[in-house]
Amino acid sequence: MPDADELVANALAAVRGTDVRQAERQLDQLMVGTGAADGATAVDAALLGRLVRGLSRLWPRGWQPADVDRIANRRLGSRAARLVRAAMAAQRRTQAEPVPAWWDDQLRALTADVRDDDVLASWTIAEGLDRADALRTAVDTLALVESLPPIAVLRPPPGTTGAVTARPAGAARSGSPMLDRVRALLAKAESTTFPAEAEALTAKAQELIARHSIDEALLAAGAERGDQPGGVRLSTDSPYAGAKALLVQEVAAANRCEAVWSDDLGFTTVLGWPADLVAVELLYTSLLVQATAAMLRGRAERRSGSGRRTKVWDESFLNAFALRIGERLRTATEAATDAADRAAAETAGAERLLPVLAARGEAVRERLDTLFPGVTRHRLSVRDSEGWSSGTSAADRASLDVSGGRKPRQVPGGSDRRPPERR
Repeated sequence: MPDADELVANALAAVRGTDVRQAERQLDQLMVGTGAADGATAVDAALLGRLVRGLSRLWPRGWQPADVDRIANRRLGSRAARLVRAAMAAQRRTQAEPVPAWWDDQLRALTADVRDDDVLASWTIAEGLDRADALRTAVDTLALVESLPPIAVLRPPPGTTGAVTARPAGAARSGSPMLDRVRALLAKAESTTFPAEAEALTAKAQELIARHSIDEALLAAGAERGDQPGGVRLSTDSPYAGAKALLVQEVAAANRCEAVWSDDLGFTTVLGWPADLVAVELLYTSLLVQATAAMLRGRAERRSGSGRRTKVWDESFLNAFALRIGERLRTATEAATDAADRAAAETAGAERLLPVLAARGEAVRERLDTLFPGVTRHRLSVRDSEGWSSGTSAADRASLDVSGGRKPRQVPGGSDRRPPERR
């Protein structure tokens, strides 16, 4: 009889092929095991060992725990994702130092904690699976982990130089009173049933975020740190992945960040400075909730018997919403920047704010060119004019200029703004 490692290798090769009967035969061989008394235990250990080694190879290739969890959920479902979490927890126990704090934070957020050495058996019992289904899911999960391509390395992974000393991207003063105020404003915006109030609250949040970003920029310029822009990945999965990616890009542009959409992997990478990354993540999460609620309200208000497909209408609605909200966020940012620049001119003479922001913007673009040298443009198409008009109106019912400035111009139905970049 083959040993456990050979059985796993044969099953994996069969799953990757196109012969379904051969895959089932190899699965039967895994069920039989090595023929020894502890054959099933040996197969489980071989499966887990290979899965742990596969995960270890992903970290230097840019993947983070949250990314692997997301892709497992996307392609194989929640059951496989829970197996991945258990395997990542097991792998963490053997991970070479140093391990950065943000890495363990991600694992804790995924509730990836394993205390039992027999990971596969414990997972099988917890999921209520029989032996055949458990082995089939485990082999599929292993095939996925070993097939994942390299992606951009946003932070030094565990076991490498700089893994602990590098400043965590997207975590700048994440517990500051200002960010607590922003979170409270966005929570109110999500809970209110009045669109005008939601948009005014979001505008105030963007105003506070812009001021915070400016303060961070001036502090960083004065400290002469050797930092470089970092990055975060935000889920832009189906349904309406393109509209979600467009919303990320609009929020990123309003906060001096760059966004690249990886459609096949279900996420958008945002590059920027730490305070700005925090802002993008907070705003995108909140605006996605608000956009979805507005879309559902708009869908209910559609003319009866309009004859248009709901999916096409929804997509056009969300695209229009994203572009309109993006314009308003940029207006709030520009107003805050102009006010801060005038204040800086009065106190610092020739050392104005705008050159500092320009230098930071150029650093973000250089980081984009380094990590994503092959990005291409993806043009936005509007397939439902009614959905587009309704989405624009939903984002335009109240002025986002809470300081009483000029009202932002309307976005025409044929907007030529660039949609998200896609690899």
